[in-house]
Amino acid sequence: MDFPRALKKAVVPLRVLLVLVLLTLFLTGVRLLEQGIKGLGSDFTDALFQGVSNPVAGLFVGVLATVLVQSSSVSTSTMVGLVAAGVLNVESAIPMIMGANIGTTVTNTLISLAHMRRTTEFRLAFTAATMHDFFNLIVVAILLPIELLTGVLSTVAHNITGALAGGPGLEFSSPIKGAVKWLAGRVEWLLETSISDNTLLATTLLCLGIGFIFLTLTLVTKNMRALVARRIERSLNAALARSGFIGMLVGIVVTIAVQSSSITTSILIPLVASGVLVVRNAYPITLGANVGTTITALLAALGTGSVDALTIATIHTLFNIAGILTVYSFRATRYIPVQLAENLAAVATKRRSLAVAYVAVIFIGVPIIGTVILR
Repeated sequence: MDFPRALKKAVVPLRVLLVLVLLTLFLTGVRLLEQGIKGLGSDFTDALFQGVSNPVAGLFVGVLATVLVQSSSVSTSTMVGLVAAGVLNVESAIPMIMGANIGTTVTNTLISLAHMRRTTEFRLAFTAATMHDFFNLIVVAILLPIELLTGVLSTVAHNITGALAGGPGLEFSSPIKGAVKWLAGRVEWLLETSISDNTLLATTLLCLGIGFIFLTLTLVTKNMRALVARRIERSLNAALARSGFIGMLVGIVVTIAVQSSSITTSILIPLVASGVLVVRNAYPITLGANVGTTITALLAALGTGSVDALTIATIHTLFNIAGILTVYSFRATRYIPVQLAENLAAVATKRRSLAVAYVAVIFIGVPIIGTVILR
């Protein structure tokens, strides 16, 4: 019997199991991070949405609210609920929805910082994270002025809503998200039994989430390299390189399954950092995740029975589809977000402090200043 070969075969399923366990712990860390940030900023988030009439201020509010709760699904569903309740009108909610698209990218950008100690991994991870940032920033810069001037997205959405309004509410529960939520809930419960102060509890959850993310990402990256052979890597990249549509479809399906674009794009970070996925092949998957994440707001809107709520949720979907058509459809513009991300990553690799400053300024500093000044 060939014991080395038999041992090698036995190790493969163990590595697969270990990667699955690590990914579960990684997603649990993301969940704890979300809960910690939400605990620190939940009251502020609720007050943010009200009384905003300036569209640019609304954009900043959408960014900031989504950064605070670490989930565009949560922030957009909240917007849908506020529109349904009459607290927000559709026109005010449109810039906020667009801002949520920018804010949701902060999760994978933060996660890419876990690779800072390893230069090559960090360059790839930071590129994979920030290409999503740049894509959403470019799309907002193009489509927000067009929408304010022409109202094209809201007009199309109103027409679609006319055909869909009055349909029965739908519910969808992700088993993957449910499992992670359960595990994170047990951790939260254990902490709540010993920590009574809400701020201290939120801070502990935040720190614990970051610890989970850093540890699991390091181990996942090492195991990915050992598990995925070069031949498989080439086959995977070749399949995605043939058609960006395949990558987008993967992004849509996975995001609907886990009900979070942050989870989908965050999982891509260690795959790119470990060399399993080429940056440009991961790019269309992030665009698909943008579309897939809109299902949550659509289902929430269908559940409210409000025409306006369904309209704003439809605008969110149309915005993400229009973004792909505007930027990705043309060869001249398709990879501009990737090129900008590669340039930023090259600079950040030499000066790591700039990566931290980038996150602080783009996702926190500018939105806060903009909201205060323009509101």
